[in-house]
Amino acid sequence: MSLAFPYLIFSPRIWDAPFTIHQFMPRRPLSAEELATVTARSGSRCEYCQCPSDYSAQPFVCEHITPIAKGGQTDLSNICFACGGCNGHKYTKTEALDPVSKRVVPLYHPRIHQWSEHFSWSDDYLHVIGLTPMGRATVIALKLNRQAVMNIRSLLLLAGKHPPKTENE
Repeated sequence: MSLAFPYLIFSPRIWDAPFTIHQFMPRRPLSAEELATVTARSGSRCEYCQCPSDYSAQPFVCEHITPIAKGGQTDLSNICFACGGCNGHKYTKTEALDPVSKRVVPLYHPRIHQWSEHFSWSDDYLHVIGLTPMGRATVIALKLNRQAVMNIRSLLLLAGKHPPKTENE
């Protein structure tokens, strides 16, 4: 039995939004060249939590920054390299609550924003600190300081492989 596109499915994550029906359109797969471009421009790191793909227990994905369910397209300006944890926590979110201003703000967009303008490292380099409303909201929404990622950061710090080098180093 084959399904014709578009087809309808019920949202499995009813706690993220009211129970709705999402219409999913067929998406084109990324070419090998596009996959290489996405991986290379990320430095083989999650573009949100900065976890390196070589040391992650979870597979990395080419994530739609603006989800297809919200009108996002499959093109390089809307794709980022993300670990499974950040991708799963982001799901279809494009905005979240900033805990300081109590305003709903857009999430960090790796194709538009510079990581260092919205985030920094704690003094021990284990926690990502949100510097702006967008950064703070993203830290919480994507759980950038979840225990598994902090464990990897701790081990990489001991091995001299964390924090990641910036563009200027």
